[in-house]
Parts: sequence; structure tokens; C-alpha cells
Amino acid sequence: MALMKTSNPVLGNDTFRNVSSGQYGYTIDATDRMTLSGTVNKTGILLLFAFGTAAWTWHSFVASGDFASVSGLLLLGGIGGFICALVTTFKKEWSPISAPIYALLEGLVLGGLSAMFEARFPGIAIQAVGLTFGTLLALLMAYSSGIIKVTQKFRMGVFAATGGIMIFYLMQMVLGMFGVRFMSVNGSGMMGIGFSLIVVAVAALNLVLDFDFIEQGVAYGSPKYMEWYGAFGIIVTLVWLYLEMLRLLTKLRSRN
Repeated sequence: MALMKTSNPVLGNDTFRNVSSGQYGYTIDATDRMTLSGTVNKTGILLLFAFGTAAWTWHSFVASGDFASVSGLLLLGGIGGFICALVTTFKKEWSPISAPIYALLEGLVLGGLSAMFEARFPGIAIQAVGLTFGTLLALLMAYSSGIIKVTQKFRMGVFAATGGIMIFYLMQMVLGMFGVRFMSVNGSGMMGIGFSLIVVAVAALNLVLDFDFIEQGVAYGSPKYMEWYGAFGIIVTLVWLYLEMLRLLTKLRSRN
């Protein structure tokens, strides 16, 4: 079976093939292999960790109403989460420890940002959460039932779109340091909303690729710790999707 690539940066082309091919110098026992149910359970655990720290930063901001009260937590979560993601990507066997830490750190960021947006647009956070998990469930059902079939053209299309978005965001960040702003894309006009809709769609389609990739990992008989790594990949995509949903809803609310 040929292992196809996913556009999720933490689930590379040879991720499961390498760890299940004896690269690390041991034979995987049949009872110590990755399973789909195990990956689902690990994903649920990581979500609970993220919700826990998100609730903490949310409460901290609501109690004070001051950004300074959560700025340190946001900085810790952002930088720490990025470092932890890199460590998990390159040291997959550490994922049973590093993936939960990543979820806890990302929760700090998501809770603080959500509370700040909620203060400006009441109800926006629960809408973003509902849309994110509604999209997750809808795509999982569509994938499981065969309505969405993951072909090579599908993979390459999503991969190219994701890469283009990442390059644009990086370019926007660099140019922003020199005072260059993309107001039409970041604004609440039709172009800005249209761009956000496209990004949300691409982020959502990454979930389909992640489902397929994890299924192939199970078929390869990858080691048990890859359940944590597969769950980590799903969480990375969900975090991106939630933030894009929040951004889209902000643009829509700003028009009112």
C-alpha cells in the first residue's frame, strides 16, 4: 500500500511508513500497534486538556477585563506550543508526553483570544466552537460513508492550497513589519469574507486528509505511541480551523 501525503505539516509523507518499518530497531508486537479507536480516545483526551487551560485563561480575562492579565499566558502558550509542536514532529516517540503538553499550551492561547473576541462580539466564541466541531463531525461522516473519496488529485489540490495560504500568511507577516497591510483581505468587505471562506474550506479539507492518513497508519501496523501523534495532527488542524472560524465570524459581525 502506498502511503500518500497529507498537507498537515505534522503528518509527513513517510511518517507511518518509517516508524512501522523497523527503522527504530525493534519489532512491533501485534498487541502494541496503533488502532483507530485508540487514536480517537487520545484525540478526546487532548481536547479535554485544551479546554481545561482555555477555561483558565478565559476566566482570567473575564475576571479582570484587562489584556495584561492574560498576555503572559498567551505568550507562553504561543511560543511554548510552537516549540512543543516542533519537538513532537521530529521526535514522534515523545508524543505521549509532548502532545498533551502542546494541547495544554494551545488552550492558553485559544482561551485568551476567545475571551477577547467574546468581549467585543458576545456569543462569537460558542458560535466558532459549534461551527468547528460541526464541521469535524460532518466531514467525518462524509469520509466514513464514502461520500468524500481521498484521491491523489484531491490530496495534491488541498496540499497546494494549504501551502499557498501558509506562504501568503508568512509574506503578510514579513511585509507587515514594513508597514504594508492587506486591508482588502483582512477587512470585513466582500473580498475579506470571501478569502476567509476559502481558508476555512481548505482547513476543513485538511481534516479529511488527516482521517485518511491515520487510517493508513493503522493499516501499516504502526507502534502504539503513534496514536498520540495522530491525535496531535488532528488537534493542529482543529486549532487552525477554529481560529479561521473566529476570524470569519469577526468579519461578518463587523459588517453589522
